[in-house]
Amino acid sequence: MTMKKTRRSFLKQIGAGVAAITLGGPTLAKIAGAADKVKKPNFVLIFIDDMGYGDIGCFGSKANRTPKLDKMAKEGMKFTSFYVTSSVCTPSRSSLMTGCYPRRVNMHVNQRNLCVLFPGDPKGLNPNELTIAEVLKPKGYATKCIGKWHLGDQPEFLPTSQGFDSYFGIPYSNDMGGRSKTKGRPPLPLMKDTKVIEAPVNQDTLTKRYTEQAVEFITANKDKPFFLYLPHAMVHLPLHASDDFRGKSKNGRYGDAVEELDWSTGQILKTLKDLGLDDNTLVIFTSDNGSNGRDGGSNAPLRGRKGQTLEGGQRVPCVMRWPGKIPAGKTCDELTSTIDVLPTFAKLAGTAAPTDRIIDGRDIMPLMAGAKDAKSPHEAFYFYQMDQLQAVRSGDWKLEIGLESRKRNWGKPEGKSTRKLFNLKKDIHEDKDVSAANPDVVKRLEALADKARADLGDVNKPGKGQRPAGSVKNPIKQYLKD
Repeated sequence: MTMKKTRRSFLKQIGAGVAAITLGGPTLAKIAGAADKVKKPNFVLIFIDDMGYGDIGCFGSKANRTPKLDKMAKEGMKFTSFYVTSSVCTPSRSSLMTGCYPRRVNMHVNQRNLCVLFPGDPKGLNPNELTIAEVLKPKGYATKCIGKWHLGDQPEFLPTSQGFDSYFGIPYSNDMGGRSKTKGRPPLPLMKDTKVIEAPVNQDTLTKRYTEQAVEFITANKDKPFFLYLPHAMVHLPLHASDDFRGKSKNGRYGDAVEELDWSTGQILKTLKDLGLDDNTLVIFTSDNGSNGRDGGSNAPLRGRKGQTLEGGQRVPCVMRWPGKIPAGKTCDELTSTIDVLPTFAKLAGTAAPTDRIIDGRDIMPLMAGAKDAKSPHEAFYFYQMDQLQAVRSGDWKLEIGLESRKRNWGKPEGKSTRKLFNLKKDIHEDKDVSAANPDVVKRLEALADKARADLGDVNKPGKGQRPAGSVKNPIKQYLKD
């Protein structure tokens, strides 16, 4: 199916009619026509780079001061079993944008079988895939991406080719600028839409400038529905902060960066309130993977770090706030994920996730609304390390799969690993293997793993449900300042 045919089919689909949306209370819309008469909610999605589970106060941090986020949690809901689909950047972000596991859309590795995309790579998110922005655009949403994209730096893959009206940010990680040992890479570029406007970018002011851009976008679109995607560059290494925050925390440069991100979130929340948009805006704050565990970052009380399928690599802090729709001061420990964002936003906007393809995410608004007896919509959640299935979770149980050679993102494989079963409700740190005492649970989770292998694939075994990534023949290697 061609890109044009795919998107035309989707537009026809969402125009045909939409199911009623209920938030555990008042019905927002019964049919598509009625939905158009209701003021659609705004969406602000703040996605931090490499922030650990224990890096903010409302998730237990004693090292970093995060009063704005702590207040956001008191006014909203904490999700304490919220997962990303990968412990590194590119695959994690592909899932957020598409509602699919990285292997589904073939964004789990780059063309050289490395774990993320690099400057000038010919690979990127396939334009045939439908992002959150593309799902919302037909419903009249203004869309903007501000920050780190990392789903391909070629023009065909940039945000403005994936449903966003405009883009302001760096197209990949903030450590991927030209260095002596990375000859051929361009200086780290700051882009506006498809043009480089600064190279190398001054990273000290990135969080501040991103925040200013966010406030400007919200203000300019206060009279229409909008979707703001704000994937910050911090707290990925190298660490930076502006003059107002540098050297001010008690947790070094890491704390400086985290506390400026807290300020940034506070500025966005204040803008929404000042403009009278507070009650009609869903704000989500989360991270793309766990902390690397160095330089001040923390995944406590979880085991593991970025680059691993242990909980510390893929369970991330998540706070959601929507006054009047999400109950204040609550905690949800049901299994949820970034793959759920697209279908949830779609339904709230009066449309639906694409039905012409498999979408792995599910609508989680019943959980967000605190509906009585609401449960996770996922029978299972799969932990992949690049192309290797390493673990599966179902309910409170997590099975680490026994492997002859356990892959890791960088360096040599970790070697042989034994099968282990953990009850995460009782053992969040994954310390006690209870497989011997629970053979029926092991058997059930192994069967779920087999389902994933058939659908999504495993090492050297493609899955029947996989779709191709995008690719260009002659990638641009060097962006020049316009």
